[in-house]
Amino acid sequence: MSDTQQSPAAACGSFTLGGNRPIHRLGFGAMRLTGQGIWGPPNDKNESLAVLRRAVELGVNFIDTADAYGPNVSEELIAEALYPYPKGLVIATKGGLERPGPGVWTPNGRPQHLREALEGSLRRLKLARIDLYQFHRIDPAVPLEESVGELARLREEGKIQHIGLSNVNAEELNRARKIVPIVTVQNRYNATDRASEQLIDYCERNGIGFIPWAPLGGDTLSSTETLRQITKKYDATSSQIVLAWLLRRSGAMLPIPGTSSLKHLEENVASATIRLSLEDYKALRDTRR
Repeated sequence: MSDTQQSPAAACGSFTLGGNRPIHRLGFGAMRLTGQGIWGPPNDKNESLAVLRRAVELGVNFIDTADAYGPNVSEELIAEALYPYPKGLVIATKGGLERPGPGVWTPNGRPQHLREALEGSLRRLKLARIDLYQFHRIDPAVPLEESVGELARLREEGKIQHIGLSNVNAEELNRARKIVPIVTVQNRYNATDRASEQLIDYCERNGIGFIPWAPLGGDTLSSTETLRQITKKYDATSSQIVLAWLLRRSGAMLPIPGTSSLKHLEENVASATIRLSLEDYKALRDTRR
């Protein structure tokens, strides 16, 4: 049996983080395993644990989370479901946001906070080193150089293998790259929100992975006749076609669709096997509402 047959997530190919950590390009975002509003425990903990285990069974070897999800809940669930971790699994987490209450996301890029946040993630995930640690959002009250500089020090201490950024523009990415190698950028991007279009091309040229958050956003596209026709052609769901479109967009694209449903997880991972024709890719690319 081929690797693709054994691991559906492998069907879309791989990307190597920082030159030494290969991952399948379709990952899993663990934000939605928490309670409503990304706050507190999930309504069905057993289902959340089952989703994480099933994702790995399907070949997903890149899981994205953050200390802010819950807060702490998502990381704790990952450890409960998967520790000791299977060989090759990359867990990416983030720091730089505080959660004083439901629906509240407060930037905190102070070096001491980032250090404390990282130490907390290490404890919850039961790791000695984070594979990929991402600065969740730049704090307007703290110079980018101070925040990223602290992450660089933590990397030198062996507590982080690779560093990524989230919610940044090209100018901020360039400033960070002068301090430490940046291996991923995680920005909002989907079929109808393409503000990071040029940044994706920048990432591809420079060997940086681009992780689109809210990859299934853009509900207006799902109501178009173009998507309905393409969905029928491939005998797929609209979400599967949108994910296949993202994977076709760039070899540096690393979608991380998240769900707390086993059914939706299996549907999402199956999108890795869909090969959109260039004609269909362009038709969706050019669809605007």
